[in-house]
Amino acid sequence: MEEKEVVSKNFIEQIIEKDLEEGKYETICTRFPPEPNGYLHIGHAKSILLNYGLAQKYNGKFNLRFDDTNPTKEKVEFVESIEEDVRWLGADWEDRLYFASDYFPQMYEAAVKLIKKGKAFVCDLSAEEIRQYRGTLTEPGKNSPYRDRSVEENLDLFERMKNGEFEDGTKVLRAKIDMASPNINMRDPVIYRVAHMEHHNTGNTWCIYPMYDFAHPIEDAIEGVTHSICTLEFEDHRPLYDWVVRELEYPHPPKQIEFAKLYLTNVVTGKRYIKKLVEEGIVDGWDDPRLVSIAALRRRGFTPESIKMFVDLCGVSKANSSVDYAMLEYCIREDLKLKRPRVMAVLDPLKLVIDNYPEGQTEELEAPNNMENEALGTRMLPFGKELYIEREDFMVEPPKKYKRLYPGNEVRLMNAYFVTCTGYEADDEGNVTVVHCTYDPATKGGNAPDGRKVKGTIHWVSAQDHVKAQVRLYENIIDEEKGVYNEDGSLNLNPNSLTVVENCCLERSLKDARAYDSFQFVRNGFFCVDARDSREDALVFNRIVSLKSSFKLPAK
Repeated sequence: MEEKEVVSKNFIEQIIEKDLEEGKYETICTRFPPEPNGYLHIGHAKSILLNYGLAQKYNGKFNLRFDDTNPTKEKVEFVESIEEDVRWLGADWEDRLYFASDYFPQMYEAAVKLIKKGKAFVCDLSAEEIRQYRGTLTEPGKNSPYRDRSVEENLDLFERMKNGEFEDGTKVLRAKIDMASPNINMRDPVIYRVAHMEHHNTGNTWCIYPMYDFAHPIEDAIEGVTHSICTLEFEDHRPLYDWVVRELEYPHPPKQIEFAKLYLTNVVTGKRYIKKLVEEGIVDGWDDPRLVSIAALRRRGFTPESIKMFVDLCGVSKANSSVDYAMLEYCIREDLKLKRPRVMAVLDPLKLVIDNYPEGQTEELEAPNNMENEALGTRMLPFGKELYIEREDFMVEPPKKYKRLYPGNEVRLMNAYFVTCTGYEADDEGNVTVVHCTYDPATKGGNAPDGRKVKGTIHWVSAQDHVKAQVRLYENIIDEEKGVYNEDGSLNLNPNSLTVVENCCLERSLKDARAYDSFQFVRNGFFCVDARDSREDALVFNRIVSLKSSFKLPAK
């Protein structure tokens, strides 16, 4: 008898399956509801993939909805970038794209309904006075002196707020709940404010805007969202969410479920900090490859598959925790190592002359594109008398156990021949400018017919037939030893987060590389063609990740 595989379900899946079994919902609908006030980051990727994945697993629906109720910070630029990010991650919203601002008329009518029920009132207290009246975690608040206005007066004032008769900050609409509630969110929260601002979607149609805690449950209810999945900081807001949908008498109220955010160690995700880095020119935009915005990860060369692997490894739980950035790097290595060609690139070129190689002769040597994946095929490498090798692959006086080139030593040129160093040239300051060697024609392909072994293998490119490129080497933008923030709250930046290397020599096969194409540069790491700055006649490569990692996948 075959044993059935036990499938572990996270707590959200357990809730959904119970709801479906009990017939609370015929099908499920989830949503990803970003506010378009900045670029998405790696934490948002978890929410996107979680909500879309649940909809797929249970044959439900998935909405992309912009929570655009705050015109002070929202831009069309952010709307477009978010759509691109969600699409890139593979979350398909089909024809289910929505904007909260499209529901402003319904939200206004919902507020009127609450006023008529005696559940909302217009308040003239200033923002500071509202804070003072709210109370503390240990002391109850006190009622606003405007709380007992009549329904007729509240309806009149609210309509006049909508008609633009009052200045910003002079009046708000508040829910009438309980100023003695132990949950401060339930102490007559503000649900509408006056704001004479142009909205990216509705223009100047409105001069009052709903607050997030009021608008969000209405949006979910209108769209038929069944499970409103959000992060833990909204757990204390859930009673208000439920109050709104209950008082507005929606027939199939959505259910809010909270899960733990995705925290990465030593990275910057706060929009305020990223905005400052962009404005001060420390990074070259929201998609600078040193950031962990989804746009930045895409530009650096991360793949949707690697992000999904990372999110799956992190799991879904109720407990907040931090994940080491090294785990994200592990995922991109795992995704790319069998998919991408392994090519030769010399970042710090030093000329190597093979003195006994026939003058003027060149040949084409066949090399595998990926030793671990034969399906990627082979390519031809141009080989001749003059090559470039990495400067660090030659030393005049090497330390013990140095296995590369030095006078008298024999090494293997990868996919080519054995060569023996016979000498070198240096400039007046003693810097080596040319290395001389001889080659053994019988070792073509990298093996000696007499069975002799060499301890070192180095990579190379043809000096006559190669591609020049700029290569950018990235480290964490944060000084990992000192942590993210200084005592004054400023960012603890790593001054060596970007190293630009000019005039690198890459093998000929890379001449047709285009934006987002990625490769493994032998011994140097995985690299991607920069989508913004690279041109056909001036290639730019970003290092995605180095080859080695200290991260180990936990044992099952």
